[in-house]
Amino acid sequence: MSSLFEIKELTKSYGERLILDRLSFEIERGECLVILGRSGSGKSVTLRQLNGLERPDSGSVLFDGVDITDLEEKDLYGVRRRVAMLFQSGALFDSMSVLDNIAYPVREHTDLDEHEVVEIVEQKLRLVDLEGVLDRMPADLSGGMRKRVALARSLALDPEVVLFDEPTTGLDPTTSATIARLIKSTQLELGVTCVVVTHDLSLARTTATKLAFLDSGRFRFWGTWSEADASDDTLLQDFLHGREHHDGNE
Repeated sequence: MSSLFEIKELTKSYGERLILDRLSFEIERGECLVILGRSGSGKSVTLRQLNGLERPDSGSVLFDGVDITDLEEKDLYGVRRRVAMLFQSGALFDSMSVLDNIAYPVREHTDLDEHEVVEIVEQKLRLVDLEGVLDRMPADLSGGMRKRVALARSLALDPEVVLFDEPTTGLDPTTSATIARLIKSTQLELGVTCVVVTHDLSLARTTATKLAFLDSGRFRFWGTWSEADASDDTLLQDFLHGREHHDGNE
């Protein structure tokens, strides 16, 4: 596999608070990178750098060899067509039906006729195991169904990358397991590169081909699950086992 993303010396602050501290890493094509970390560690900030939703104070984000931190907003449209994002809330349009929500990016970015658009929508709904809901409104769907519709919409333009921001937040364990399975099948069957930010360790174990643990603006751990389980890093082990961590500053 070759690197699709190369992130170099990424630094980001909010006011006086340093969030990302010269963060450098690579993401290979076709892998699923899961980013773990305590609340406020900068996981979602890192994710939003990967499609230009936020810009760093310094450093670079190379996507397929192009530094997207230098691109104007209009030039980021092409990047965002290739790098989709599934927001924590799902971000569906409440006033639009399921059909219109999923069709929205297709209508915006292609010249396909309406018959072809509907075919794409139906195909994406089948991918997420959700059919017969075209005319329903988001308010009429369960939380898990809304997440699946949002996933279908993120796949509507056949992106190369999907970024997932806490995809199982607010879902019960059974529905969370369904979302985890769909993320894994998306990565394996479609060859999509996935980056997942989550607190959900079950989701992380199901989906991750690579695991990163973010702490104090840098990756404290980077590797496979077997390497993580074998690590002697106390902070990482406390996180993975849900234990409270105490250090000399507490």
